[in-house]
Order: sequence, then structure tokens, then C-alpha cells
Amino acid sequence: MENKISALKFKDFKQFLIARLCLVLGTQMQAVIVGWQIYEITKDPFSLGLIGLAEAIPSISVSLYAGFIVDRNSRKKIIITSVTALLICSILLLYIASDLNTYILSNKLFLIYAVIFLSGIARGFISPANFAFLSQLVPKESLPNAVSWSSSNWQFGAVAGPAIGGLIYGFFGVIAAYTVDVILMILGLIFFALIPKKPIPEFKAEEGIASSIKEGLKFVFKNKLILPAISLDMFAVLFGGATAILPIFAGEILNVGAQGLGILRAAPAVGAVTMGLIMTRVSLVHNAGRNLFFTVFMFGICMLIFGLSKSFYLSAIALMFSGVFDQISVVIRGSVIQLFTPDNMKGRVSSVDHIFIGSSNEIGAFESGTMAKLMGTVTSVIFNSCMTLGVVTVIYSFAKKLRNLKL
Repeated sequence: MENKISALKFKDFKQFLIARLCLVLGTQMQAVIVGWQIYEITKDPFSLGLIGLAEAIPSISVSLYAGFIVDRNSRKKIIITSVTALLICSILLLYIASDLNTYILSNKLFLIYAVIFLSGIARGFISPANFAFLSQLVPKESLPNAVSWSSSNWQFGAVAGPAIGGLIYGFFGVIAAYTVDVILMILGLIFFALIPKKPIPEFKAEEGIASSIKEGLKFVFKNKLILPAISLDMFAVLFGGATAILPIFAGEILNVGAQGLGILRAAPAVGAVTMGLIMTRVSLVHNAGRNLFFTVFMFGICMLIFGLSKSFYLSAIALMFSGVFDQISVVIRGSVIQLFTPDNMKGRVSSVDHIFIGSSNEIGAFESGTMAKLMGTVTSVIFNSCMTLGVVTVIYSFAKKLRNLKL
């Protein structure tokens, strides 16, 4: 399926991209700031892994209910409420960083984890709401192109966010970094508010929460395209990511400090943005199944090279190419879900995708921190990369319908 109409021709979609960019910049900045802050306090990889766990637990807990709510209510309203909650969390992190009283000084680590926990609840709602809202902003024939632009937009924020966060933290301090985070959240809230309301999809009024959620789960787990696609990415992210322990690579292995950490965090997104922009012009989703398996396999190879590298430049390049391959898989998976899911089920299906993919980032962060603690930082990355390659091989052997998929 070729992208016949550019999604950028639609004003609502352009406003969505601007709003989401502000939100992504803020959250990605926050991730770097919080990670470096906790690393400076504890010098412990396990503590870095706990950041991901503190966000994943509430996000997973509310995700299925969030999908039910998204399919029965104004998706814009849910997004506005969630972004407001994230803004409040950013303000709280700024307040904690100010060290205004002895209580904050003596409980700083606990307070940071508590705020991250609260933000996880908001992210559990905003992910399915954004996904479902996107399909209401462009016609169906423009959805693959919209997914490409949306993913590239996210990745651009992931490039600039860590770099900005690391540089501001390194040169101007934590207060300045959190202040910029708060400003970006406010801007994101404003631009989301400018998008007109969209109709609520039809739903069965008599259907209860449990039966509605069950229907969404049944749809995903019986779908021979969607289930293996999200399973593939889930395990790749779970084992393949090393984001949580990048502060250790930056501080102890590569010796590049907070500024280098910002570059390492941004490197995958540099590759992803480059490939994302290419994919807005040239569709790579035609041979969707074949390309999906190939790109996830190459992602694992890139992470293996990163784990073995002792050079900052080689490490950054390996991370950059991991982003190139990850971007292709993200667009393919997103296109498959958008095209093969009814509109009145997109919230629930996206919530399952969020549990599989979105929260596996946080669980993967916990897994990375724990494995680094048990096995050593470098050994853990090598082990996890090999696990990723093994998962791709296993799923490829079973998912015949997906590997032969053409769009």
C-alpha cells in the first residue's frame, strides 16, 4: 500500500505533531535528568533500573482500563487530562530538585521515584489515546504516512530531548533543566488544546468493562498478524535496550560524562529520524513481514556491537544504526495495527500494544539494571543482545502469515 496522500496536508494532524513534539522533548529531557540525578546520588545500576520499574508498574496496571476508556470517550479530553498530569509531575520534580527544606534533602530519592510512579499512570492513558486519536486526524489511505511522520516526530524529540537535557544539566544545572521541561509541557498542553474535538466511536452501551476489555484482548491474541508483530518488538525492546545503564557507560566505561550521556541517549534517535524522514517519502512497508524480521534482527546486531565497543564513537554509531532499524520496525508495526484494527477497538488494542511495547521499555530498563548488577555492565548487554537474536529466530519460525505479509 503506497502513501497516496501526505498526512501533512491535514491541519489537525500538523497541530498534533507540534503538540506531541513538545511533549516528547519534555519527557525525554526528564528521563536524562532523572537518570543522571539518581546516578549521582547512588552510583548504583540497580537504582537506575528501578526508574523504569517505578514507571512500568502503574502504566501496565491502568493500561487495559485506559483502552476501554479511550474507546468510549473523547480521545482529546483524555490526552489533555494526561498531559496536565505530566505537567504537574514535571513541576514536582523541579520542586524536589530545589532542595528547599530538610525533608526533601533527606527523602529526595524516594520522592523522585514517587513522582515517576505518578507519571506512569498518566502515560498508561496517553499512549492508547494518542494512537487512537491519530486515526481520526487523517483518512485511512494516509495512515501509513501519518505513522511515519508521527514516529519520526517522536524520534526527533528523542534526539533533541536527551541532548538538550544533558547539555543544560551539564552546563547550567538541574534547576534550569527541569524549568525547560516544565515550559515544554505547557506548550504541548496548549497545542493539544487547539485541535478540534473528534466524534466518539460507536460502542455497545450495555457492554461492561470486563467484557469490553476481554473483547480487545481476544482480538489481539487471535490475530495472526498483530500478536506476533507486537511480540517481536516487545522482546527486542525488553532484551535489546540499554538505555537505563547508559549513565554507567558514559561515566565509567567511555568516560564522557553528562554531555556524552546526552549524545549516547540521542544517537538511536538520530538514526531513527533520518530513516523516518526517508520513509515519509519512500514506503518500506510493502514487504512488511520480511522487513520487520530483518530490521529487528539487525537491531540486535547493533546492540551487540555497542556492548563490545570500548570507543565512544563506535558506541554512538552502533546506537545510531540501532535507531535506523528500530524506526523501520516501529512504522511497520504501527501501520499493521492501524490498518487491521477497527476504529472502535483501537484504544483497547493500542493499550495491549502499550503493555507489550511501551511498558517493556521500562521493564527492560529494570531488567538491564538488574542484569548489569548481577553480570556486569558489558556482559549484560552482550547477553541481552544474543537473547534478542534468538527471539527473532523463534518467532520467525512460527509466524508464517506475518513473515509473508505485504501491504
